[in-house]
Amino acid sequence: MLHTVAKLHYEADLSQVEIARRLNVSAATISRLLRRAREEGIVRIEIPDIASPEELNLRLVEALGLKQAAVVDAPEAGVMAALAGPVGTLLRDAGLRQNSVLAIGWGRAVREVIQAGLPSLPGVITVPATGGMQQSAPHFQINEFVRLAAEQMSGTPHFIHAPYLPSPESRDAFLSDPIIRENVALWGRLDAALVGIGLTHAVDPAQGVSSATPNELALAHAAGDVVRHYFDVSGNPVPWDGEDRLIAVSPEQLRATPLVIGVAVSANKVPAILGAIRAGLVNALVTDVRTAQAVLDSL
Repeated sequence: MLHTVAKLHYEADLSQVEIARRLNVSAATISRLLRRAREEGIVRIEIPDIASPEELNLRLVEALGLKQAAVVDAPEAGVMAALAGPVGTLLRDAGLRQNSVLAIGWGRAVREVIQAGLPSLPGVITVPATGGMQQSAPHFQINEFVRLAAEQMSGTPHFIHAPYLPSPESRDAFLSDPIIRENVALWGRLDAALVGIGLTHAVDPAQGVSSATPNELALAHAAGDVVRHYFDVSGNPVPWDGEDRLIAVSPEQLRATPLVIGVAVSANKVPAILGAIRAGLVNALVTDVRTAQAVLDSL
């Protein structure tokens, strides 16, 4: 009877009163049997050792060689907006001031962070990390992200009115425009960047829209991308046909930037997060506890 009572209570989730009724015994008897089941080791109750966000921060920095990490504990429904607080703290701590340059990428996480609000950093110059694209989805509107970020920080926006992947014939024409050339030149003196870490397929599940070209969609062996620079989980670059036409901050420019904050949430993104860090395209990570634990578990 001991095993039966334990199974009914802990596996079938029946109350002690219900078990007593079914077995035609008293509730007190059921209580004594459950206590015996625990004492004899038939039932073991374990409380998992859950790491705090602060502990996860330290472990991520140590394990991955990051400059900074910030982990938030928030419900899944509002987790991306919750990343805004630590992103703002990292930007403030970076000492950005008048004429410092902040590059901004695209993606859902970047959009929600900016919508949630960035701190006041008067005089900071914001610039897109890449050209734009002909997509209506809100998380691709990179110039709008730049405008809104500058408004929140009391900074100055600089826009790049050129596609991220122009034709070979038009790329030089775009870059010969004085304003575009001047704004692209800001990538050579970045003080910080805020970027998303993308999955290879680059598909919007909600709208069934892909932001990737056919050549990019063929990169099934890549773990992910940062502003369309693809890599495998070990951080090795994955070249693709058309990459030489990109209008985007280069991997070398990202690696030379003192602070590149990657924002990403989802256990599905673990290979992409690891690849982005190992490739040197991000040196700071802002994520949630679930993703942080999944990253550490993968190591």
